[in-house]
Amino acid sequence: MSDDDLIKKIESDEQRLVFRQFDEDTAWELGSLLVRLAREHRLPVAIDIRRGQQQLFHAALPGATAENDSWIERKVRVVQRFDASSYLVGRRLAAKGQTLGAELGVDPALFAAHGGAFPVRVTGAGTIGVVTVSGLPQADDHALVVRALETLIS
Repeated sequence: MSDDDLIKKIESDEQRLVFRQFDEDTAWELGSLLVRLAREHRLPVAIDIRRGQQQLFHAALPGATAENDSWIERKVRVVQRFDASSYLVGRRLAAKGQTLGAELGVDPALFAAHGGAFPVRVTGAGTIGVVTVSGLPQADDHALVVRALETLIS
């Protein structure tokens, strides 16, 4: 898949994967689904779901480390700053031959434009939170989140 095609696919996924409502029960359901999917394949991931600044769900599966939590924080900041998935931001920058850094007004030690953080959007409200997976190659982190959102929202 070309870079342009990948960017268009991610943009399309972000437009269609929108909740009608999102509360603590929804976060639990999404987080539990992500845990189930990760356990089925023995994936060493950490999972995080936030609404605004409030963490509603967090799990670390066997093999995940504190470093994954650090990556989660950095990916979440990207979604909050750019209102797009961390993977989309990274792919858009890569397509332009750029990286996330001071030229965009961010500190790369605090921000990571690597796949795995996805905006939680609600119809009529916009982006209200972030769901993040860390522990796999970035495309796989992103794909796991998308798979869970597709299952839950469809």
